[in-house]
Amino acid sequence: MTASLSVSAPASGGLGSPYAGYVYSYPHKTAYRPLSPAPALREVWAGQDTSALFLYLHVPFCEMRCGFCNLFTRTGAPAELVDRYLGALERQARAVREALPDARFAVGAIGGGTPTYLEAAELERLFAVGREVMGADFPAIPVSVETSPATATPDRLAVLAAHGTTRVSIGVQSFDDTEARAAGRPQRRAEVEAALAAIRDTAIPTLNIDLIYGIDGQTRASWLASIDAALAWRPEEIYLYPLYVRPLTGLGRRAVTRADWDADRLALYRAGRDHLRAAGYEQVSMRMFRRCDAPRDADTGYSCQRDGMVGLGCGARSYTSDLHYSFDYAVGIGEIRAIIDEYVTLDQEAFSRARVGYRLDAAEQRRRHLLTSLLQADGLDAADYRARFGTDAAADFAAELAPLADAGLLTVGAGEPDIRLTDDGLSWSDAVGPALFSADTATLMDGYRPR
Repeated sequence: MTASLSVSAPASGGLGSPYAGYVYSYPHKTAYRPLSPAPALREVWAGQDTSALFLYLHVPFCEMRCGFCNLFTRTGAPAELVDRYLGALERQARAVREALPDARFAVGAIGGGTPTYLEAAELERLFAVGREVMGADFPAIPVSVETSPATATPDRLAVLAAHGTTRVSIGVQSFDDTEARAAGRPQRRAEVEAALAAIRDTAIPTLNIDLIYGIDGQTRASWLASIDAALAWRPEEIYLYPLYVRPLTGLGRRAVTRADWDADRLALYRAGRDHLRAAGYEQVSMRMFRRCDAPRDADTGYSCQRDGMVGLGCGARSYTSDLHYSFDYAVGIGEIRAIIDEYVTLDQEAFSRARVGYRLDAAEQRRRHLLTSLLQADGLDAADYRARFGTDAAADFAAELAPLADAGLLTVGAGEPDIRLTDDGLSWSDAVGPALFSADTATLMDGYRPR
């Protein structure tokens, strides 16, 4: 993988590798299981606060499958399949709207896959589902859309801007063509620069650029050169992702990692972190950095720790306070295609029930709140936790937090927030998160058969 870089790692609190897994939600979909009997959505959402929800639209198509990618997506989808998919997504939206007639949305996002795989007219159709069926007032709420260098074309971006998109996130990964190929993402820097210019020309308020460290052949110098190339566009946000080699991905089928790869990634992360801080960026999480003078979205009242999410599309998940649900999950190309092929045949009645999911009891709701808070640089607000659950977070998780505190990865004490990761702790976020999974969730995830 990378050329060897020296790094002095902190005591790890018994965590082992700092790269156990990226925790972007809890629990992960590998812990979901078929719900039997499948509950009606009207029952699932009964009694839930639906006044400030997150609306997520999922597009499971890409122009290519990157070597590191384990997202739910397929390549080369023909126009006929895209048409059928959008028809199914509209049927799902109508079923969901019937179950949540009074739902209001405070935040929106379109993810994938690559949403801009859709042609401009297809993107118009997708926004129409969110607006006309779900009732989302897109120009009045923050809306984020993911794109790629090959699909960030002016006509597609014009549709995003016309519907009030406030943030575009583009997966560049590396400005070095050789590194991009090594990561299984063949692209030319000229194409990347053209896409970034097109995004800036639309005047969408927030540009996010994703970069990856730990690529085969990458050095500290080449890593910082990619960051500098990104900084030339003055993006409001930059995400720094460690490279993972996962089962059933392109890299997973051929890559061999080295024993010192963890140390290399830690060193590259710290170099990138320090470089961005010096350039005027504040750290929001292990991955996210925001330009200090960038405009902020207005406070919508939405909180990921508290509020629910409605996901439309066969790779989307939905959250209530006590049930997370979705469709089947897969990484393998054949399995993903089969799930999409089934999704496009479902009628509206079939979309009126939750099919696969995970029920969160009171203990798991506390744990989810801890994880989604702790993995942010701001940490956990003890007063907010106490107001929600009536208990003290430090006491609820004392046995699990103590070794992390002893290792210098987090602080627990008086003041707000009561629990916060240190700088070293943030660098170990991908180990801290999995270490805090419940035994039941870990058992379910371990029992998942990759497919």
